[in-house]
Amino acid sequence: MSLKNDPFDANTGLGRGGCDCGAHRSQAEHDAAERAAMPEGDDLIRRPVEGAVMRALFPSDIDRRNFLRAVGASTALAAISQFFPLGTASEVFAQTAKPEKADLKIGFIPITCATPIIMAAPMGFYAKQGLNVEVVKTAGWAVIRDKTINKEYDAAHMLSPMPIAITLGAGSNPIPYTMPAVENINGQAITLAMKHKDKRDPKDWKGFKFAVPFDYSMHNYLLRYYLAEAGLDPDQDVQIRAVPPPEMVANLRADNIDGFLAPDPVNQRAVFDGVGFIHLLSKEIWDGHPCCAFAASRDFVTSMPNTYGALIKGIIEATAFATKAENRKAIAEAIAPTNYLNQPVTVVEQVLTGTFADGLGNVKTVPNRIDFSPFPYESFAVWIMTQMKRWGQIKGEVDYAGVAKQVFLATDAKKLMAEAGLTPPESSSKSFSVMGKPFDASKPEEYLASFKIKKAA
Repeated sequence: MSLKNDPFDANTGLGRGGCDCGAHRSQAEHDAAERAAMPEGDDLIRRPVEGAVMRALFPSDIDRRNFLRAVGASTALAAISQFFPLGTASEVFAQTAKPEKADLKIGFIPITCATPIIMAAPMGFYAKQGLNVEVVKTAGWAVIRDKTINKEYDAAHMLSPMPIAITLGAGSNPIPYTMPAVENINGQAITLAMKHKDKRDPKDWKGFKFAVPFDYSMHNYLLRYYLAEAGLDPDQDVQIRAVPPPEMVANLRADNIDGFLAPDPVNQRAVFDGVGFIHLLSKEIWDGHPCCAFAASRDFVTSMPNTYGALIKGIIEATAFATKAENRKAIAEAIAPTNYLNQPVTVVEQVLTGTFADGLGNVKTVPNRIDFSPFPYESFAVWIMTQMKRWGQIKGEVDYAGVAKQVFLATDAKKLMAEAGLTPPESSSKSFSVMGKPFDASKPEEYLASFKIKKAA
């Protein structure tokens, strides 16, 4: 036989055209042609593990395609799974595969809520996962949102309500977003200007001007909740406006606002500069509430699963490190510099250690003033949506449970928390109370109807 007409190379086992059938210039071209020829709807077969198994069982392209056309992808996978553990194989593949993209940009706002995302860069948690991550200090939340949507950032530090708002199209076009990890719990406070140190009763705050970081923020919802419980209508009796956290202290000093419900270290910086005092820690409104989060588009999660997995693993391992009190001073030194928080180390330390001056001559010790727990409870998402609806940010029927499950990726968090040495909760939902009022995530509309002060429908 003349080798000239033989489509196969005995040394390589590949076709002389560069693939295993000899008809294409490369194996990549062969695979692309095979994918294009597959029956409609057989996307599952195109995945790396499943595709490899199918090629092993049916070396002939014709036999493989005929089999798929005859039984369909779902039946084929069910049959194969009986004697080959595709789930286990896929998991192993995901753990060993290299990130599709190693050089990443993550936007963040310079606040202590972003501690795990920030510290993972200088302290090597991203590098450990084979990633080269540039954490980019950003001016405000709207900029964070827009740059992430436009893919200038691969992922971002966001306020925990933001991925929900983006998914629902509140304040922007609807785009499926995910929140696989909470960055911090607690970590906020109501700070007032020093001239109001004798006005500690919120009933006396009528006419006050307050700042919050963003309309779609826990800060906005907790401040509104606190004011409404005191009998003040947040839309009628006070003014609330969005101000980027780095600008809040300057606005307080200039007497443009009377106070703010802000993330730290903004509150502590106001005390440090002598322009404000801490009226109330947010944990006194709801102890253990979510604050900020790590967020990414659904497209990023699905198109780069290995990169996504490595990134989340790095962040959750950083979170596990941050949960330990003995590490907090080292973390403060790592994230205080100009390119991160741009704050005196002592300010950041007071926040992270929970031993702090309140601006009224007292030194307080509250170890969990800020804490780090990455699990995205779906009941948190449901509560957030009740407040979005309460204040008119979303209207009509809301699929509370469906959206919560879609955006807050509890399953991913459980697996990665266990790998990082943390103990994940058994349930993706938890009960809690806000200012003494219990919340039942299974009855969001009843909860919403129970409030006297809310935006008219």
